[in-house]
Amino acid sequence: MVSPRRRSLGWWWLLLLLLLAFAGWRGWLAWQTRQADARAQIVGAEQRMALLEESLEALRRDQRSQAQRQQQADATNRVLRDELLGIGQRAALLEDNVSKLADPDRHGAQALRVDEVEMLLTAAAQRLDLASDLDGARRSYALAAGLLNGIDDPAYLSLRQTLAQERTALDAVGADPRNVAAVRLEAFAATLHALPERTAAVAPESRPWWQRAFGRIVDVRPTQGAVIVEPADRAAGLAAMQLEFTLARAALERRDADAYRAALARVDAWLTRLWPDSAERRARREKLRALKALPLTLRLPVLGSSLQQLRALRGAR
Repeated sequence: MVSPRRRSLGWWWLLLLLLLAFAGWRGWLAWQTRQADARAQIVGAEQRMALLEESLEALRRDQRSQAQRQQQADATNRVLRDELLGIGQRAALLEDNVSKLADPDRHGAQALRVDEVEMLLTAAAQRLDLASDLDGARRSYALAAGLLNGIDDPAYLSLRQTLAQERTALDAVGADPRNVAAVRLEAFAATLHALPERTAAVAPESRPWWQRAFGRIVDVRPTQGAVIVEPADRAAGLAAMQLEFTLARAALERRDADAYRAALARVDAWLTRLWPDSAERRARREKLRALKALPLTLRLPVLGSSLQQLRALRGAR
């Protein structure tokens, strides 16, 4: 039979175990609560970080768009500034032209005529310099003279005389020297095929006795300045000479006198190699030397004097 004292101790131990169990359960609940709060704080921090990153990215996009709009605005401002400068320059030119036309000492119709005369003289000079167009230059000079005759200002009297002298000198030129040289070169090239390929036969009685004796056995030819007789070599030489003619024509088109004369010198060398010495060959070489001496450009000291005098007169007035 259990004593009352042991029974009371058992109850006390049971109560203590219950208290310990309750305390452990409460501690576990508190730990779970703290863990849930910590996880919630972490999740909230991550969400706030994500929101901050989105905000920063949005700010960066706004900054980039603002920079692009600023660049576009700067470019637009530059374009507008250039347009304003251009408008200002055009306005200044218009004002200058209006002031010149409104000048009582400068009649508007006369100023326009003088401008046309200067334009025609400039066009004539460019035709001569760039294309050697003598006919076009003469027409431009004729039109300029007609306009200049319609100006009744006595200050342009000397200019009319200078223009008449320049027209006379230009009419005296005749044809373009380059065209004259080209025609004569073509005619010279066309006559080369008529040259004799062999020297005239010498009468047997006029030969020395050793040539009459051994002429049918031995053919003696000088080695220096020998003429090409082999058909293949002659064909190659003729082709080379035609190439030199082509180079001379190209030099004529460029008005390159040095290259033109050098090509004709090489043609002369081929003449001595392809055809033997004869009166016809000497005549062709004389014509070739005359061709080399031909001028290729216009040599008129008075050309351009009217334009210079007109510009000097306008600048002085």
